[in-house]
Parts: sequence; C-alpha cells; structure tokens
Amino acid sequence: MYEKIQGVVLNTIKYSDKHNIVHIYTRQRGLMSFAVPQGKTAAARQRNAMLMPLSLIDAEARIMPGRDLSTLRDTRRNAPLSIIYADPIKNAIAMYMCELLTHAIQEQEQNEVLYDYIEQCVMILESATLGVANFHICFTYHLGILLGIQPDTGTWHEGWWFDMQEGIFRPTPSGGSQWLRPDEARVIWLLSRMTFANMNLFRFTRTQRNQVLDVMLTYYRLHHSTLGTLRSPEVLKQLFA
Repeated sequence: MYEKIQGVVLNTIKYSDKHNIVHIYTRQRGLMSFAVPQGKTAAARQRNAMLMPLSLIDAEARIMPGRDLSTLRDTRRNAPLSIIYADPIKNAIAMYMCELLTHAIQEQEQNEVLYDYIEQCVMILESATLGVANFHICFTYHLGILLGIQPDTGTWHEGWWFDMQEGIFRPTPSGGSQWLRPDEARVIWLLSRMTFANMNLFRFTRTQRNQVLDVMLTYYRLHHSTLGTLRSPEVLKQLFA
C-alpha cells in the first residue's frame, strides 16, 4: 500500500548498478530506507536533485510488510532550498548534520518532536546570516536534548567539574569517569543558554569552537554507542576563523 509521508533526506548510497538506497527521516515512521532507481534521464536527474542531503520532501511511500526497503512515488519538495547547496560553509554544515543524524538516529518509529526540530533547523540554516559559525554547535547541543542525553545543567556551580559519564556537575572529580575541568565545564553550562536566535552572541576562537565540538561528540559517544567516528567535523574545523 502507499502512504503519504513528509521527510528529511539524510544520505544516498549505491546499492546496485540499477538502484541507490536513500535514507530519509520521516515524520510518520521515523527512519526509513528507500530503493531509488539510478539513471541518466531527465526524470532521474530531477529525482536526484530532490533527494539531495537535507532536502525536505513530500512523497508517497510504498511500504511492504516484512521488507526493510520501501519505494517512493510522486516525490516533491515541500520547501525550496538553494543557499544551503550554493554556500560552501552551509553545505559543509549540512553534511555534518546529515552524518550526525544518520549515526545518532536508529529508531524506525514516529517522533514528531524530533522531526519538527530537524525540519526547523534546516529552514534556519537556509536563512541564517548571523552566527553561522556556531550553528553546528547549537544544533548538536539541542539535538542531544531530544535524544535524551542532556547534561543536567541544574547541578552546575562555578568551579565545579563535569562528570561526562553521569552528565552532572560535581565539586571534585572521583572514580573512573571522564571529567571536564571547571573552565571546560562552564562552557557546557553556557551552551545550555545558546539558541539559534542568540548564537551570534557567543564568541569563540577557532580552537575553542573545535574543542567544544570535540567535547560534545565525546559526550555523545559515551551515551550513544552508535555514533562511531564522523568524518565531517574535520571539514568544519578548517572553515571558521
């Protein structure tokens, strides 16, 4: 049967000489995989353009019980995106978002709150003009909240250490956990105050921003075993002064 879906395209991988597999995070069913024909026709090129990373689409999905792969028809964009693909900085951020989401989201079930957050972030990235250098930092922190790995910033006190394993702040380090020194721990607390509306007010050097990203991804890996090694952060680290 066919079912109407809304989705955010995460990636496309080659499956065979005739088909690619496109992974799409959908509002209705969470993460889904679709077999999409390859080709060099005008129709194939148009379809590929609509299935670029972070594309927001409406489509009809043919869902076959017991099969991991579905098929698409009547695919169309539900929001025009152009700057993300034309701007090399925003394009690098988009690649990072897709890679992080691909590794961090495994659920094949509906989560409209998470879907709405991702969709909103795509639209903000498309239109943002201020604070773009901090966009991936803000995105990563608030995604962690929706994935259930939010640091407990209510336990923060000036001069306390951050226990990365437990996600809380403590007056002194102990045991075998990974710890952030008080100066690094304070940054975790500051990130909880960052939003897409005020991200331009947070001033980081390139070194500081890269350290913050490394810390957040380390925290993700401690609490999210599927994350693994990401390639895209290394590209981001070279972009911002």
